[in-house]
Amino acid sequence: MIRAFLERKQDELFRKAIQRHSDEVENIYKQMRGWRHDYHNHIQVLRAHLAAGQVAEADNYLQELESDLTLVDTLIKTGNVMIDAILTAKLSLAKTKNIEVDAAALVPAKLSIAPVDVCIIVGNLLDNAIEANELLETGRFIRVYIGLHKEMFYVSVANATGIQSKKQRSRGIGLTRIDKIAKKYGGFVNRQKEPGVYATEIMLPLTL
Repeated sequence: MIRAFLERKQDELFRKAIQRHSDEVENIYKQMRGWRHDYHNHIQVLRAHLAAGQVAEADNYLQELESDLTLVDTLIKTGNVMIDAILTAKLSLAKTKNIEVDAAALVPAKLSIAPVDVCIIVGNLLDNAIEANELLETGRFIRVYIGLHKEMFYVSVANATGIQSKKQRSRGIGLTRIDKIAKKYGGFVNRQKEPGVYATEIMLPLTL
């Protein structure tokens, strides 16, 4: 009972966090659309400055535009707002911890798997990967691939790892949640540990 209660509370907190990140990424998309809309106006302003010999003013204007573009940059752009949100949030966090990130994602237009379930899977995998890397002084890395494989939705996360610690062994709840979601959709989970690398592959049918 207590374990089930804790899982429900964790799910609730996780969903709220996902929604917050989703709102942030949706705002980013709106900014991007607005910037594209104003693109020609920006070009006209720059041309006017240059025609008048106002190089310094043109340079300042470009710096302002560069600042705007920095605000609308996301690490991953799949087109799925919730998945973009969790990937951007987690991989941005990884980079702040000096973890080398190599990520690619392609989300099918029609996905029978609930975005929240995908985010729970990806969020837990990346949390575990970040924690494992934090225990290392050097050689930190995370590799992420999300896409299609053998007509199934495929998620792969690999990370650098060292000797297993108590902190790593305490991830049972997160792993259990991943396994439950895979079972829910009739998919499967494959975990492999090699010297210095821990990898998880998850495959879920595209149609129920």
